[in-house]
Amino acid sequence: MASTPKLFDQVRQVLRVRHYSYETEKSYIHWIKRFIAFHQMRPPREMGAAELEAFLTHLAVEQKVAPSTQNQALSALIFLYREVYQQDTDWNLNAVRARPTRYLPTVLTPSEVSVVLNNLSGVYQLVAKLLYGSGLRLTEGLKLRIKDVDFGQRQLIIRDAKGRESRVTMLPGALIEPLNHHIQGIR
Repeated sequence: MASTPKLFDQVRQVLRVRHYSYETEKSYIHWIKRFIAFHQMRPPREMGAAELEAFLTHLAVEQKVAPSTQNQALSALIFLYREVYQQDTDWNLNAVRARPTRYLPTVLTPSEVSVVLNNLSGVYQLVAKLLYGSGLRLTEGLKLRIKDVDFGQRQLIIRDAKGRESRVTMLPGALIEPLNHHIQGIR
């Protein structure tokens, strides 16, 4: 008789079958673990909307998390109940919601970006310039392959980006020569 897989193995399996990213997998596992720990290691199957409300309220009131963080925790737990446990999750949650921050994010000026980029060298500088100049996410820049660079059209093809979508973005003209030089060096 085969044993039932452990909870986190089940969660990973369902996430992978649905082609969620590895980063999402890590995040969801993290939030499920925190939810269980918050409720003194009670199995999630024994809990429901009331415990979810208490956890989300705790995150907002005690932990003072950002709204996006609270939403991420909620998404992870809804995924657990809906997709892994196959339970109805039409819960009317009355958790205290995290307050949006009133502060604007800090953004580097172009001269500050130049200082950062000029303090890098080699492949690190090239990757950082690609990220900055093309608007790539870190994992997109690190997964970029030679076949994804179209020098003629000055484009980068980003495969399996966020949401398993592919997209095209610009290749800055200033990076054509350094990128070509790098490619010649690795061939």
